[in-house]
Amino acid sequence: MNPEHPVTSDASEAVTPESLRTQYESGATVEELVATSGLSYGTVLNRLHDAGTEMRTSWQTRRLRQNPQARRRLAAHLRTLYEQHGATLTELAAAAGETRRDARRLLLEAGGTVRTTQQTQRVRAAARAAERYKVALSLRVRYEAGATVPDLAREHSYSVATVYRLLHQAGTRMRPQHHHGPARATRKRS
Repeated sequence: MNPEHPVTSDASEAVTPESLRTQYESGATVEELVATSGLSYGTVLNRLHDAGTEMRTSWQTRRLRQNPQARRRLAAHLRTLYEQHGATLTELAAAAGETRRDARRLLLEAGGTVRTTQQTQRVRAAARAAERYKVALSLRVRYEAGATVPDLAREHSYSVATVYRLLHQAGTRMRPQHHHGPARATRKRS
């Protein structure tokens, strides 16, 4: 659900098989777990299997969701995706296995408020800016530990200019630039 923001390996390690199993057994679908965890579909399935989860069929999920308590949990889950992750109604519908209209209804049942397109764009822009700042801070830590700008650019597949911009954004005090080329002759030849 969050394709613009790749999950770091640290974050993906925090999503334990047991936590996925608990959510799944509470009525979440594999697609919903993919959306909320940022993990791939295959990784979520592998972690569910590692936790010994008994998998449901789609009709079992539908029957589970007819339960009012499960419906409330689903509605609350969709509201979280919508408000905290900036998901659109289309993304909510995909995560819930419902239509956009049903996803909207569930969102409203959970006390959510439907955003305008502009509001959604602002929420997503803010999330991207926060992610960029987080990357900038991690680059600053590596730079202050002695890494060079070209090394950071290579490690993160960024241009040198992007690394400089991110370091500047993080308020990094830059080291003096060194010229590593051959020494220049300073004397005139006669």
